[in-house]
Amino acid sequence: MDGMSVVIVGGGAGLGLLLAQMAIENGASAIGIIDLDPISAEAALAPARAEGVKLAFAACDIRTSDAAQTAFGQISKALGRVDTVINSAAIYPRKSMLDITDADWDASNAVNIKGTFHMCVAAIKQFRAQETEGVVKGRIVNITSVDAFKAHPQNAHYAATKAAVVSLTKSFAQEVAPDNILVNSVAPAGMATETARTSGFLSELSAASPLGRGGEPREMAEWVMMAGGPKNTYMTGENIIVSGGYIYA
Repeated sequence: MDGMSVVIVGGGAGLGLLLAQMAIENGASAIGIIDLDPISAEAALAPARAEGVKLAFAACDIRTSDAAQTAFGQISKALGRVDTVINSAAIYPRKSMLDITDADWDASNAVNIKGTFHMCVAAIKQFRAQETEGVVKGRIVNITSVDAFKAHPQNAHYAATKAAVVSLTKSFAQEVAPDNILVNSVAPAGMATETARTSGFLSELSAASPLGRGGEPREMAEWVMMAGGPKNTYMTGENIIVSGGYIYA
C-alpha cells in the first residue's frame, strides 16, 4: 500500500477497523473512513493521525445513493485522490429462517447489497475522473462471505446478500475493465474475534474447519490488502475464498 490513498467503508469497527490499521502498516499515505458511527471512526483514525498520515472521515448511511455520493465526495476532496476502496460495511443478523421478517430482509438488503452498490458507483466515478501514473486506475475490494456458498438457515438473509455482492462484483468488474479499474471480492470464513470467543461461537467455527480453528482476522485481511494493493495489476472479477478448508470452490 506504499503511497496509496485508501478509503474503507465501515472502517470504524470489526474487520474494517483492522483493514484501516493494516493499510497504515503497509505504507498507505492517506486513509479515509466512511462509517455510520462518527465516534468509532474517529477512534479508528487515531493510528493514522499518530503516523502523520493524511486522513478524512465522513459519517454516512450508505443505504441511499445521495448520502453515499455526498460522503464519498467529501472524502475524495479531502484526500485529493483515491486509489483503493474497500467495502466492509455490513450487518450480520442471525435468525431462524422461518422467523425472518420483511423488516429483516429490507435491513440486510439495504446495507449489504444497496450500500455496497452505491459505494462502488461512487468509487468508479472518482477513478474515472482522476489521472493516474500507473496502468491501474483504481481498485475496489468488496467483503463477501463463505456463507454465500453454503446452506445457512440460521442467517439465510445475510448469506443471500453476500451471494448478491459476489454477483455485483463480477458485473462491476466487467463494466469497468476497459477503464483499467479492478473489482474483486474476498470471502472470509468465520473469524476468531473477541466477540466470537465471548459468545461461544468460536467452538462452532473450530468444529466446522478442517484446520480445527477459526481464522484470525489478520489472516483474512492479508488477502484484502493483496487484492487492493499495487501487486494486483491484473486480477479482476474474482472472489477470493479464505475458508481454511471450510469450503472448496
